[in-house]
Amino acid sequence: MGMFCYQCQETAKGTGCTINGVCGKKGDVANLQDLLVYVVKGICIYNTEARKQGMQYPDVDKFVFDNLFATITNANFSKQNFLERIKSGLKVRDRLRDELKEEGKEIEKIYDAASWHADTEEAFLEKAEKVGILNTTDIDIRSLKELVTYGVKGMAAYAEHAWNLGYKNDAVDAFMQKALSETLNENISLDEWLARVMETGKHGVEVMALLDKANTETFGHPEISRVNIGVGNNPGILVSGHDLKDLDELLQQTEGSGVDVYTHSEMLPAHYYPAFKKYKHFIGNYGNSWWRQKEEFETFNGPVLFTTNCLVPPRSDAPYADKVYTTGAAGFDGFQHIADRVNGNPKDFSKIIEHAKQCKPPVAIEQGTITGGFAHHQVTLLAEKIVQAVRSGAIRKFVVMAGCDGRMKDREYYTDFAKQLPQNTIILTAGCAKYRYNKLPLGDIDGIPRVLDAGQCNDSYSLAMIALKLKEAFSLDDINKLPIVYNIAWYEQKAVIVLLALLYLGVKNIHLGPTLPAFLSPNVVKVLVDKFGIGGISTVEADMAWVWG
Repeated sequence: MGMFCYQCQETAKGTGCTINGVCGKKGDVANLQDLLVYVVKGICIYNTEARKQGMQYPDVDKFVFDNLFATITNANFSKQNFLERIKSGLKVRDRLRDELKEEGKEIEKIYDAASWHADTEEAFLEKAEKVGILNTTDIDIRSLKELVTYGVKGMAAYAEHAWNLGYKNDAVDAFMQKALSETLNENISLDEWLARVMETGKHGVEVMALLDKANTETFGHPEISRVNIGVGNNPGILVSGHDLKDLDELLQQTEGSGVDVYTHSEMLPAHYYPAFKKYKHFIGNYGNSWWRQKEEFETFNGPVLFTTNCLVPPRSDAPYADKVYTTGAAGFDGFQHIADRVNGNPKDFSKIIEHAKQCKPPVAIEQGTITGGFAHHQVTLLAEKIVQAVRSGAIRKFVVMAGCDGRMKDREYYTDFAKQLPQNTIILTAGCAKYRYNKLPLGDIDGIPRVLDAGQCNDSYSLAMIALKLKEAFSLDDINKLPIVYNIAWYEQKAVIVLLALLYLGVKNIHLGPTLPAFLSPNVVKVLVDKFGIGGISTVEADMAWVWG
């Protein structure tokens, strides 16, 4: 069975995966993911109409963003899980249809996504081959549809994290569902799709603001923190992914158990939040970004919990394979899955805790500390000092190097770029891209570290807020007049919504790498270049000239 997927940066040959995904997903799983998105679009048709009639279904909103999140790169590789999600989705869709009928409301035009029926694996796989990306033949329309779809997938991830903490934005949910349902409409023009791209960026800002509020009101504002990268003497659980609610519940349930807890990759910024500092068994961060997990999980010795995406399928003979647990949107056939919360009760992590007790302590692979915690609130407290450093010439440029890391060799560019930046530059970062340079001895400027880590990928919102704060401090009328340049690395769909959010906020001349997205057609690339100055990276030496040009 063939497939076609080009939603991530590492897609095969820079054009699209057609046999198996470079990420590790099989063709049948990729196709089932396409079918799940198709089912979700059918749900969105009915729920958008229900909203117009004043009918609210928060459980349906959650179903939409939960299932979109499951289709993000490196989140879920479980064929069985996607079959179950599709079956559940058809039931949700048909329930909405029936309840609208009971209210005397009929949809004027019923798209196939809202009406088709099947109930077997064979029928699902057959249908899946007919509803994939290439079903839209106009490459420019397809490009913009996918740009919106991937932006919405990124929004879904952030909406789910906020929901888990009790926060919701109905306008964001309404837009996500309306935008997805419109991808079924073949009569929307190129210009109209361009407008929808910008609207996606607008709501991207809103959902990141929502998650920022959820995180900070729940756990406190991130503060400057020195995070241990060594190990303790107790067995441990390594937590990867992004979900802070899962981490919070795990820390509560491991307290006093003799099991320590460590973060991995994108969970590093949890150490910046005041609420987590009270846990003495919250030892530090182990390892680096997601793609190095195969060797790092072996030396950790204890079980690993994936709360979201960033999972790399292990070799069949990997010694850690029987120690990996998933929860939430994450999934992999053969891994144990920790069930979702029921009626607001915490997840039950007892199984992974008992497993950890039987394991050896982790083997140290590093020593020392790394510093972070420079989200917008903390940087605002430092604003006067930063402004003075800029005015004195001690700081000449800020370079935003946020985004994703990846396994390809060409990403060494970002390490070399950071090394060659002059001493009078500050790097602003968020996301796992920071692992390319956050352990380099880059020093400080008048006590201000030269790498200011705002947090996870969603905390790129903080970087935008920092830029707006500096614009205000310098009394500028245009954010692009600041001494800030943007050299952003991307990998998956959460980076797409960050990019669209920055474009909506008016940021121009962003350099995006290590390659431009395969889903952008040449004509769409031209529009982005002409309107926003989007560019790719080249060599470190050439791009240094761009920084100072």
